[in-house]
Amino acid sequence: MDESLLRELVPTVIGVLVRRGADFASAEDAVQEALIRAFETWPEDPPRDPKAWLVTVAWRRFVDATRAEASRRGREQVVDSEPEVGPVPATDDTLRLYFLCASPVLAPASAVALTLRAVGGLTTRQIASAYLVPEATMAQRISRAKRRIAGLPLDTAGGLATVLRVLYLVFNEGYGGDVDLAAEAIRLTRQLAELTDEPEVAGLLALMLLHHARRASRTGPSGDLVPLADQDRTRWDTAAVAEGVTILQHALARDQLGEYQAQAAIAALHADAPSTAETDWVQIVEWYDELLRLTDSPVVRLNRAVALGEADGPQTGLAALAAVPPDLPRYAATSAYLHERAGDLAHAADLYAQAAHAATSVAERDHLTRQAARTRHHLTPPS
Repeated sequence: MDESLLRELVPTVIGVLVRRGADFASAEDAVQEALIRAFETWPEDPPRDPKAWLVTVAWRRFVDATRAEASRRGREQVVDSEPEVGPVPATDDTLRLYFLCASPVLAPASAVALTLRAVGGLTTRQIASAYLVPEATMAQRISRAKRRIAGLPLDTAGGLATVLRVLYLVFNEGYGGDVDLAAEAIRLTRQLAELTDEPEVAGLLALMLLHHARRASRTGPSGDLVPLADQDRTRWDTAAVAEGVTILQHALARDQLGEYQAQAAIAALHADAPSTAETDWVQIVEWYDELLRLTDSPVVRLNRAVALGEADGPQTGLAALAAVPPDLPRYAATSAYLHERAGDLAHAADLYAQAAHAATSVAERDHLTRQAARTRHHLTPPS
């Protein structure tokens, strides 16, 4: 059974049910039940028209649920209006669902969960597994999100920037449980790119592909982090790099620069370099300047300080770092790296240890602890 096809059909089927009279929450629940039925029956008895099959089964589930609550909720008229079996309308409401699930009334975590379920077609169990939380917790999160948007029509105008932010949050989760969220984010962003004609959507897709291309080299055999400078570049996915660069070039040619295009341009320069030393750091700094103009983000300032340290020397990088709030995550690690480059090994070792203490993951903590130990080792005079 082609699970990717099944997932791609989910938003379309939800849209059909909503246009027939179902509210979004009920439609989404009915489609999830139809998906479960599909997983049970399709391997042995695949339908000739998967979309029509899902619409029929989901609508019947909705009608059954409506009948069960008809006296309390007054849905008799909806039940009586059940359409006759026939061709499914070609209307695709996927883009509308993207906007609805990324509604600004939802917290980012809720928008991510609802997008993965209603647009991505993942089950609650899969989403819970990916985010390492109990299934009941994720079910509550999704239920609350559906209640928050219950009164919003399918045609509610949404912000593309919010949709892109939600997809980027999904991508940054990487891999968890039995679902590859990075790959899922790329799939959904591809779909969004086909539904829109916006350079920033293409920019985000290019950024994801360029980062994903380096995935195999980011960790060692035991799961330890491998910094960019130490990564085996022969393990990078050259096809993904080429696709990302091509998509980015077409987006930049539109002359409507956005933050994701600028980030993708930086990633492309890293992907194009044979080594860290041969990287075009001057051009990377210029792209960070563009990104600062677009976002004025302290995180961008932090990364720009590193690039300046590579382009113009560590003292220049440290001077730029002075403009970054010291409580920013990874500030201590960045400062440690620049101080080490500047030859101040004692201070660098202390900063690496400080960064390790504040690390949010075991892999990052272990990496920074090793950096601190390595730097201190170079301080020890030979016996």
